[in-house]
Amino acid sequence: MMNKSPFKKLKTATALCCLAFTAGGAMAQSDKNNSGSDIEKWWNGKGLVQGSGNPIFDARQSLEDHGFKMSGKYGGAFYGILDSQNGSHGVWDQEIVFGAEANFGKLLGNEALDGMKAFSNFRWRDPSPYSNPNEYVEAQSMFNPSHFQSGTQFRVLGFGLEYSTKELLPVKDMVVARGGWMRPQQEFVQQPLSKLFLNNAIESAKGLGGNIPFSSSYSAWGGTLEIKPHELVYIKNGLFMSFPEATSSFNHGLAFQGYAQDTDLNGLLYMGEAGFTPKIGESKLEGKYAFGGYFYGTPENQTRTWSNNYVDGRYGFYFQADQMLYREPSAPVASSAPSDGKSFKEVAPAEKPKLSKQGLNTFNLITMAPGYARSNNFPFYFQTGLVYTGLIPGRDQDSSQIAFGYGAYQGDVNTPPKTYTAVLEAAYSVQLNGWAFIRPFFQYLINPQGDGEVVNSAILGFSTGLTF
Repeated sequence: MMNKSPFKKLKTATALCCLAFTAGGAMAQSDKNNSGSDIEKWWNGKGLVQGSGNPIFDARQSLEDHGFKMSGKYGGAFYGILDSQNGSHGVWDQEIVFGAEANFGKLLGNEALDGMKAFSNFRWRDPSPYSNPNEYVEAQSMFNPSHFQSGTQFRVLGFGLEYSTKELLPVKDMVVARGGWMRPQQEFVQQPLSKLFLNNAIESAKGLGGNIPFSSSYSAWGGTLEIKPHELVYIKNGLFMSFPEATSSFNHGLAFQGYAQDTDLNGLLYMGEAGFTPKIGESKLEGKYAFGGYFYGTPENQTRTWSNNYVDGRYGFYFQADQMLYREPSAPVASSAPSDGKSFKEVAPAEKPKLSKQGLNTFNLITMAPGYARSNNFPFYFQTGLVYTGLIPGRDQDSSQIAFGYGAYQGDVNTPPKTYTAVLEAAYSVQLNGWAFIRPFFQYLINPQGDGEVVNSAILGFSTGLTF
């Protein structure tokens, strides 16, 4: 049966314009049917130092089989600033993230401990002032063109313990508890598709980071408890320590006492989220719809606001709506072989189309911080984006993406008054092999400081990354 989807015409037209990616529009990866050698398996595998056939790879796989798993990623981006408040310039920014995980069930050979594991994560980001594109763009810090700029230098991101009920209860992972030195940003408001972008507002802060220290660099003692009463429904709560200057690069994520000069200034951050994760229709289109809120506070009016006022704390809410809109089915495989191997009249039925990862997804988020005009920089923020995986035929792992973020200020408390800042970012991700990519991108920042005194900025560049 012919595919009557409107996306087919779009894909065909796009293919004619983009055959230059590979000869004949073929994948840049080796033919899976001929990928029998260790080199081909490594090239199409999961990481630069993952595979088999040499002592390092074999030792790593052996450790993982016994419950000790290591991970690592490199990310870098070139920002070709075409126009900005300070003219044109070229900037390179980068980071390395690595971690380890230990499954006690496998390590100790005890199935009863299979749901218990330890985790740790560390990071290095380029601390050079010449790596920051915002030195030239001068956007409000939440809209920094690079999300690599918070918590630069070496940083301890987190470590702790996790327990999951796995298959013990009626719903898989019905109860999951985590505790230790943790990052609230990695526990709540999770939008995986937003991680394909570079602007700090879209990828990291998501509006919350303009009002409280909600960033990838904020680590604190705390814990979360997630309960799934149904496989499609979850409720998650978290409580963390809050303290001044939590995201400072100078503490390297080692501020285990919180605010060391005066521990009486330490407070609490509470976050809660409830979500629904449906799979719609025969294509099982995955979605995520979540509503959450937070309260960030320190005692005795010591929570310093963006306007240098001091309050007991700040609160806000958010609503997330992510949905796969269209999934490309795999082509049906019609069998001409007889069903019993003897009769040439009875033909086996064609296989049903398999679900694929190719298709169109959208992600959307609204955050609100009502009241407290002198406490919240952004009382309203929203972002929306589209990602199509496999738009070009033969490039099934590539993705085309576009996103828009908009933040409204408390204009009546600024001099001069501020209105909004917005960013548009578009990119195309080229998957080079199983563990490396290159991603040309374009960013356009509108009203970067919100007051009309900083000119709009245009950035054309590329990012790249690989998994170790």
